[in-house]
Amino acid sequence: MTGRSADWLSALASGALLAVMIACNGLLARHSAPVFASWVAHGTGAAAAMLLVAGGSRIFRHREARPQQKAPAWAYLGGVPGALTVVLAAITTNGPLALSGTIAFMLVGQVVFGMAMDYAGLFGVAKRRFAATDVAVVALVLGGSLLLVAGGR
Repeated sequence: MTGRSADWLSALASGALLAVMIACNGLLARHSAPVFASWVAHGTGAAAAMLLVAGGSRIFRHREARPQQKAPAWAYLGGVPGALTVVLAAITTNGPLALSGTIAFMLVGQVVFGMAMDYAGLFGVAKRRFAATDVAVVALVLGGSLLLVAGGR
């Protein structure tokens, strides 16, 4: 499977795996500490990534690799927000938001900040203008998140 449908399925699988990761980290954080859970998640994640790289799997190679271009130094700091995300998610998962509320509000944050990044071209992403539907998407995602959290009381 290639093209757009593979991208969509990969993104959906990523979302499902994110929910599993947050649930596991939240449980580990409940029995230890959020920072320890983050260390375990990133340690096992690094080991899994090394196995995938060592295996030479084609599915995980970048489709448009340009070996002659070097990434800027700041691009290697992507693990910092990842670690903070894991710690914060482990904390909120064990609070009143629970897993579904945590993921819902994470989605709102991702959509809003992603749109801002697209609009401003932050962190090297291609610039993209807002469309009228973008505002509707944010409103619907935020509204759905609020309903999910408020309805779970």
